[in-house]
Amino acid sequence: MSRTILIATRKSPLALKQTELVQKWLNQRNPEKLFHNLPLITKVDERLNWSLEKRGGIGLFTRELEAALLDKNADLAVHSAKDMPTTETTGLSIAGYLPRAKANDVLVCKDSIKIPKCIATSSPRRRAQISLIYKGIQWTQLRGNVGSRLRKIATNQKDTGNSADATMLAAAGLERLNIQNYEGLRFIEQPIETFVPAPGQAAIAIQCREEDIHKYTDQFCSKTYLAVSLEREFLRRLGGGCQTPVGAYYDGEKLFIYHPDTGHVTYNEVINNCQQIDAYLTKLMLQLKL
Repeated sequence: MSRTILIATRKSPLALKQTELVQKWLNQRNPEKLFHNLPLITKVDERLNWSLEKRGGIGLFTRELEAALLDKNADLAVHSAKDMPTTETTGLSIAGYLPRAKANDVLVCKDSIKIPKCIATSSPRRRAQISLIYKGIQWTQLRGNVGSRLRKIATNQKDTGNSADATMLAAAGLERLNIQNYEGLRFIEQPIETFVPAPGQAAIAIQCREEDIHKYTDQFCSKTYLAVSLEREFLRRLGGGCQTPVGAYYDGEKLFIYHPDTGHVTYNEVINNCQQIDAYLTKLMLQLKL
């Protein structure tokens, strides 16, 4: 008899789409098993008035899913890798990642403006880098799923008392939701070398209980695992989370970094396995003087 594997996920359209991709990936490799989604309501999705910046951001999008794993109400959990704390929760492990999508950030502006004046983003990393492109920007926050944020920008709806004429989104999320354009808006994709993504951006992480990690050996993308492990360890050494103004992206040949103290830097480096990460980052941190 086939055993049903329950996959915990948030209920947002993007989270459900990402979990659908994981389910399809696992079904193809494990036809003898049944994989079912377990959508969960998280506090951060319920309380759209919360300021992610004030609450620290770390773990806000993952707690309920991890609790489902630890309580054995779910067998796997699907996360956006960039939302995960850099220190793993006791008893849980990252089983792997799907092949990574395009990692660029996208500036979404009203069609009617040339230069945005008020940008809706709670990400310190995005704020720091967009400030290098446009001076004197006002900031506001725009909570909600991708579709609702696009609608609010396009229709000039107000959020937290300010009227935003632009927002920042991940290209991967737009691609997964099949959003190529939106009436009244234009999409400006940012080059990675001058607008470095968050560590883990565009990677879908699959988490399991530590005791089950052996079940998923060689099930997922080793290239993405190496790249995201490097990026997350770099962030961990800086003591950061998803609310830290740091960008790191490794494409297999180059490591792109953004830090307020270093600006944008690029290193040519081929890393063959995860065992090389520690020594490489020790050397790199000395070079960067971080």
